[in-house]
Amino acid sequence: MTDPDFWNDQDAAQVVINETNALKDQVNVLLKLEAEFEDLEVLYDLVKEEEDEELQKELEAGVKSLSQSLNEFELQLLLSEPYDKNNAILELHPGAGGTESQDWASMLLRMYTRWAERKGFKVETMDYLPGDEAGVKSVTLLIKGHNAYGYLKAEKGVHRLVRISPFDSSGRRHTSFVSCEVMPELDDTVEIEISTEDLKIDTYRASGAGGQHINTTDSAVRITHLPTNTVVTCQSERSQIKNREQAMKMMKAKLYQLKIEEQEKQLAEIRGEQKDIGWGSQIRSYVFHPYSMVKDHRTNYEIGNTNGVMDGDLDGFIDAYLRQSLG
Repeated sequence: MTDPDFWNDQDAAQVVINETNALKDQVNVLLKLEAEFEDLEVLYDLVKEEEDEELQKELEAGVKSLSQSLNEFELQLLLSEPYDKNNAILELHPGAGGTESQDWASMLLRMYTRWAERKGFKVETMDYLPGDEAGVKSVTLLIKGHNAYGYLKAEKGVHRLVRISPFDSSGRRHTSFVSCEVMPELDDTVEIEISTEDLKIDTYRASGAGGQHINTTDSAVRITHLPTNTVVTCQSERSQIKNREQAMKMMKAKLYQLKIEEQEKQLAEIRGEQKDIGWGSQIRSYVFHPYSMVKDHRTNYEIGNTNGVMDGDLDGFIDAYLRQSLG
């Protein structure tokens, strides 16, 4: 950053600044944890000397809090893959089942939004297609924050819901599925070759909320990458040009993801592994009836507080998955 030519390339400079700020944050957290540990050591000596019940409770609460903070800090340090620190693009697509699965998609949309808010992340809706009666047919979110992709890559796959349907007058139990796709938002320094001849670009009238202007002009953009039949849409901006820029970023992320999946598939074949690395694998079940349980089938981590999970308490699942995959 002290180089005289540092600011000649604004985008490259911003990447360095962001990385520097992230490293500073890590050092500050470490110093804070060290200070908390030293305070607890002093408190521990007091408890040994005085055997005070209130001090004992304060010590136990402090140890519990420090243990949780250390756990979170360790996980942040483990997120060291090339794009873990990036923003995340998250898409939800309901499976067969009409209103039932579309309602499940809206529940997951709320869950991920709440989780992001808990983390202090910013959530932008890039594309939103409402369901015919309830819920959503598809939604794309841009979740902005340090390590957003690193955390959310744990959510990639199919999410299964079992419940008594509120849309069934007979009160029968229904099973619904929603696919969750997660990709890192890539900056301009990442080289993904996209030929303009391979792209089909359509514009149409935005369907989501956004005021009078957004719904009366053809500002929404849909881009199809013909060789891979990859489709992205964006309608969050008032300007067609800005929507096109965002859609191209999404396309870049999707094509990068396809490239990584192909590499993983080839490696698995070399190792002789029979492993499904596509979107189709069911990763987690949310059971509301006849009992309450959310279970991740990859790690066997489970929790009985379904309300807490649906309110964004996902850290236990994410932590278990990342430690398993990183370990």
